[in-house]
Amino acid sequence: MNICRVTKNRRTSVCAACSRRLEAMSKPVAQARSAYPYLRDITTRWMDNDVYGHVNNVIYYSWFDTVVNGWLLEQKLLDFDQCPTVGLVVDTHCSYFSSIAFPDLVRAGLRVARLGSSSVCYEVGLFANDNTEASAQGHFVHVYVDRVSRRPVPLPAALRDALETLLVLPADKGERR
Repeated sequence: MNICRVTKNRRTSVCAACSRRLEAMSKPVAQARSAYPYLRDITTRWMDNDVYGHVNNVIYYSWFDTVVNGWLLEQKLLDFDQCPTVGLVVDTHCSYFSSIAFPDLVRAGLRVARLGSSSVCYEVGLFANDNTEASAQGHFVHVYVDRVSRRPVPLPAALRDALETLLVLPADKGERR
């Protein structure tokens, strides 16, 4: 068991979970639309707004799902009935910079930040109307599993090849590999 000890406000040991929390607490920077190699338009709906007059946070995660699975469908990499492997969402996160509200048009940007042996970490930026700076951005992680056993499996070759076209360099999220 990994335990973090804090002594007089000084961290003497940092476990992986605490390290991720500390990293997450640093203020994110809104990315430019040009940092995303794939863009998809999404229309907001009246029902997306909440009582505060902007899109409810739940909808942002729906848009993440829409841009990722829309891209997979366009690439003919998603077959709901026949594919022996399925991508399960295991982690999501969203940072908000400015409001989006009906009747805004949202342009969702998609890129791949990391490819593992059985997983992919997508990064999504959401841009309201003609804005070139993200109103919100985050990540969406799929782990690919066998449809029946639900055990992780290697990414299929065709999927990996397609995902590599969206892969960006870690040092410069706007530069593609």
